[in-house]
Amino acid sequence: MLSAIALHEVAGSDARLRDALRAADLPTDDIEDDGRAFFEAVSGDGQTIGYSGLERCDGDYLLRSVVVLPTHRGHGLGQAIVEATLRNVGSGGDIFLATTSATSFFSSIGFSEVPRAEVPAAVLATRQLSSICPSSATIMKRNRPLT
Repeated sequence: MLSAIALHEVAGSDARLRDALRAADLPTDDIEDDGRAFFEAVSGDGQTIGYSGLERCDGDYLLRSVVVLPTHRGHGLGQAIVEATLRNVGSGGDIFLATTSATSFFSSIGFSEVPRAEVPAAVLATRQLSSICPSSATIMKRNRPLT
């Protein structure tokens, strides 16, 4: 059984966060901008297992920068990191993300594809969706409550 995952907030300037995102081919261009919160995911035995982030978009959120470090992949930790991260979300807003390679993973944990026309303007206006992610990126929305 997996031990509990704790999240510790880290600055967008954190070198280990930046290195992990780059190694996973995730964007780092805007991680030091205001309005973002990034987290280091730590296992019960104190090992860093990955990172995640959230960006508030008026009443909604953009889940971003979810990465499991290579030595910890294949053990269900990605889902655990996402679930722990989403516990930091206030009530009432929807949760969106953009991905170019992890559609099936996010579909398996309660996200579904949504057309850009159905994405709130504040989410579309983020640097992630307006200029960093390619227009071919899949936008997804959380469609089930946290487990």
